[in-house]
Amino acid sequence: MEYLYHFFNSGLLVYAVCMLSCYIFLGTLAIAEAITYLRKSKLTDYNLLASSPFAPSVSILAPAYNEGANIVENVRSLLNIYYNHLELIIINDGSKDDSMAKLIAAYQLEPVNISYHPRIPTKKVKAIYKSTNSVFGKLVVIDKENGGKADALNTGINIAKHQYLVCIDVDCILEQDALLKLLKPFMESTEKKVIATGGVVRIANSCLFENGKLVEVNLPKQFLPRAQALEYIRAFLLGRMAWSRLNGLLLISGAFGAFDRKIAIEAGGYDHRTVGEDMELVVRMRRYMADRKLPYKVTFIPDPLCWTEAPATYQILGRQRNRWMRGTIETLRMHRGLFFNPKYGLLGMLSYPYWFFFEFLAPVVEFTGFVLFVVLALAGLINWPFFLALTGFIFIFGWLFSIFAILMEVATFNQYKKKGEVGKLILTAILEPFLFHPFVVWSSIRGIVDLVRKKNSWGEMTRQGFSAPPVAKPDTGA
Repeated sequence: MEYLYHFFNSGLLVYAVCMLSCYIFLGTLAIAEAITYLRKSKLTDYNLLASSPFAPSVSILAPAYNEGANIVENVRSLLNIYYNHLELIIINDGSKDDSMAKLIAAYQLEPVNISYHPRIPTKKVKAIYKSTNSVFGKLVVIDKENGGKADALNTGINIAKHQYLVCIDVDCILEQDALLKLLKPFMESTEKKVIATGGVVRIANSCLFENGKLVEVNLPKQFLPRAQALEYIRAFLLGRMAWSRLNGLLLISGAFGAFDRKIAIEAGGYDHRTVGEDMELVVRMRRYMADRKLPYKVTFIPDPLCWTEAPATYQILGRQRNRWMRGTIETLRMHRGLFFNPKYGLLGMLSYPYWFFFEFLAPVVEFTGFVLFVVLALAGLINWPFFLALTGFIFIFGWLFSIFAILMEVATFNQYKKKGEVGKLILTAILEPFLFHPFVVWSSIRGIVDLVRKKNSWGEMTRQGFSAPPVAKPDTGA
């Protein structure tokens, strides 16, 4: 028992110091990257890029499963995107609702004979539709057998004709200039080939939308979506900004990301064996380039480009975080050859170890530490002054880090401008360690248990929608 006591004290202290040191390091890099990005953005004329005949061609891939409640409005939003060389591919992944019927009626779709020679194996394609109305000329709709989100995206990759792929959740709303900003790194790069670019995803709860366009930004009124808004600010403005500067990004959000189509196909497309297909593809594309000793970059755009609805209940949040943890572990397991492998440079020596120790192991360490604390407290072996000092330090650091992220948001893109919204975010940061974070840790632990039990279901995900009443949709694929 005494050994357990010393392990608890020294192990927790070392782990906490290492993690907090990493956060300070990443926060410092994020400041430098934000300054660089804002300075360069002032010199860019996005209107010129949008109309330029030399702008790269883009295929937007939007998989949909049982999205009938909102699919017409969501597709309209995507059709409103301001860009010249564009095709929009909606992949109906075997929906059991009226998604296809609504799309056919709203966009005057008819089956067309298109030669389909898949370079990536997928489930059977039933039909490919295009509109008889020239207004919707850039729209392509694929109706296929259900195979899951990865399979649906691979079908879109096979059909796509353009140089770059933009993969997006069909229920997301994009800013009008989102594509221009997301594709800019591909046009700028010379020495290193940009193989993928990610954009900021923001929380749409409580925001106002009209005809598929964001018309008013509001901080979420409910606590859970507001806590996620704060979490996304930290993750995107600090974490991914820093990793982008290091060229060490392992994850581009599945809700909105751009990829080089040729490299994505040569790397094998999305892997349907994992629920974290977005992260896994980025890691595999990076390995593909590194194995061939080709110079490359994975970049990140900090502008708010994409808005998505966040879970508003603990039940749905738990399912989401359960899945995220399973996807993280599956990706780390599939690419375990990277772990401290100098052959892969920063990817193997820093990015992968960081994700292993501080993304995968963090909830395990927290949960184990809580269990050990209870055991040692019952045995009367807790050094209370040391424990309270360490706990207080961790809480204070967490609050300061969150407030720093909020100040970064205010100083850069400042989305929440209404009176009292920044104060509410700070209050959320104070409450988060008690009302949000413990539940996320518990959901991650359940995800690990479910992975060991080989449980792949995600259950029902209920979405409020941007303009519709709540709709329950089982997650059996896209």
